Amino acid sequence: MILSGSLNICRGFLLASLISGAVPATMAGAETFETASEAVSNMKVGWNLGNTLDSNSGDVENMWIEHWTGRTPSDYEKAWGQPVTTPELLKMFKEAGFNAIRVPVTWYPHMEAKFDFNTWVNGKWDPATDDIGTKIQREWMDRIHEVVDYVIDVGMYCILNVHHDTGAASTAWLVADAATYAAQHKRFEEVWRQIAEEFKDYDEHLLFEGYNEMLDEKRSWCFASFASEGNYNQAMATEAYDAINSYAQTFVNAVRATGGNNAQRNLVVCTYGACDGSGNWNSHLKDPLKNMKLPDDKAENHIIFEVHSYPGDKTFANGKNTVNELVKNWTTHLTSKGAPMIVGEWGTDMTLQEDNCAFARYFIEQTKARGIATFHWMGLSDGESRSVPEFNEPELVDAMIKGFYGEGGYTGGIDNVDADTGNELVDVYHPSGVEVLHSVPRSQAESLLPSGLYIINGEKIIR
Repeated sequence: MILSGSLNICRGFLLASLISGAVPATMAGAETFETASEAVSNMKVGWNLGNTLDSNSGDVENMWIEHWTGRTPSDYEKAWGQPVTTPELLKMFKEAGFNAIRVPVTWYPHMEAKFDFNTWVNGKWDPATDDIGTKIQREWMDRIHEVVDYVIDVGMYCILNVHHDTGAASTAWLVADAATYAAQHKRFEEVWRQIAEEFKDYDEHLLFEGYNEMLDEKRSWCFASFASEGNYNQAMATEAYDAINSYAQTFVNAVRATGGNNAQRNLVVCTYGACDGSGNWNSHLKDPLKNMKLPDDKAENHIIFEVHSYPGDKTFANGKNTVNELVKNWTTHLTSKGAPMIVGEWGTDMTLQEDNCAFARYFIEQTKARGIATFHWMGLSDGESRSVPEFNEPELVDAMIKGFYGEGGYTGGIDNVDADTGNELVDVYHPSGVEVLHSVPRSQAESLLPSGLYIINGEKIIR
């Protein structure tokens, strides 16, 4: 997805106190790597650092970032309305009970194309005459490395991917058809060789995701060839599904060939379009699940399937039925092939805020029960809230965390909160761990605070 994650979902949050210590990036050799199923289980609750390192102009007719900025890593990182990422943001998610971050990255603007526009009108790009090449810019790779380290060093899992190099935009160079695969698979392989070499010594907390929402030549959503005349073309669909499986296999082969910890690193592959198979209005909706193959891999039990899910239900009652149908289909058509799965992006926009929260909790409960990790798309902390950092949807976070950990929520490290235990004077803490009020009467503490979430005597207080 490229849209803002503020899906009008309700607000919520649960905080545990500060964790201590950083986790080295190279804790374990490949021979001790956990299996894909173990990794998915240990990810628990995840979030997407969206609209950040995945930002791009997305239109060959108007390459506005390339035309009107200095093209520094921070220019791209801030282009879609998000601040430059800080370690404190990821630390806040860890403290709240999240244990995995998906880091979407778009690579094509950071390779070898010059984007040398000699006009004040717009930045029109012709890839045929200004090719993206194969070499990733060192400055961009260094910034990706920093952000990955922010996630790993706070003790969470990190999924690093190839994002808007796929999709419906005219800039997408990875397309699910035979001709594009033939033309681009060597470049795709070289991009992954460079990423894999860069991070080959990292331990099992780092996973690679081969590609994001890859579409056919018609840019069809829901299932391959849906955008063609008559809404289905069997030959086109078959070619698209074959191409997806070919890209997945090329990705696995490229990473494994770099050796080191990459020999057994857990790798993630998406279905066509990352489609989740939802709905019953067309007989082909489940084709992306049915046609996805488990790539051949010399490392056993180190592949993970991925789908994205954005149910359109407007009430919790309907949403609950949708979730029940989704997990049934995923078990029948995907995980039955011999690999676990994640929902790499998800979100909803129900009419009532309380329905959004109820849906979020139920979604997490049901996916956890089936060994599926989930990564919420982008909201929860959005825009300037990431600079504080703070959650701008705290009740939603609270619902998600309770969905995974139970009614008591996440309590890891909560005993480390340095708060007074007396009933009269208390200290009040911000979610980041910063002291907001010191030695104030407990009876007055909440009235002195603006809306938000705080820690008083080691307990969460929502104002």
